[in-house]
Amino acid sequence: MPFARLTLHPSAPQRVNEELAGELTDHIVQDLGKKRELTSVLVESTVAAHWEIGGIARASAAHLEVCVTAGTNSDAEKRRFIANAMESLRNALPGVSEATYVVIRELPGSSWGYDGRTQADRAK
Repeated sequence: MPFARLTLHPSAPQRVNEELAGELTDHIVQDLGKKRELTSVLVESTVAAHWEIGGIARASAAHLEVCVTAGTNSDAEKRRFIANAMESLRNALPGVSEATYVVIRELPGSSWGYDGRTQADRAK
């Protein structure tokens, strides 16, 4: 039951947001082995933000963070996801910096859940 938050600067056209959300969902399902019906992706844009990388203001930037339950993915799966997600970002956002971070945040099963039940409870 992963949750992904993609932050873009500046905002992208709705078509690009929808394509990125779909591709990221596909990567989460295929690379991390998660269930499509439980995968949630939020694409949001900064408003009037100032984004710098290396001390230089950037006209285009992105950050992707995906939350998963700790211990449910191998290092190889995470490497594959990060590489494929970055490829999707580069294709959708020409000129995006190589210092675009893709973060997989691993949360203890007792610290998050959905529909009122923790992941730890669901694993029992």
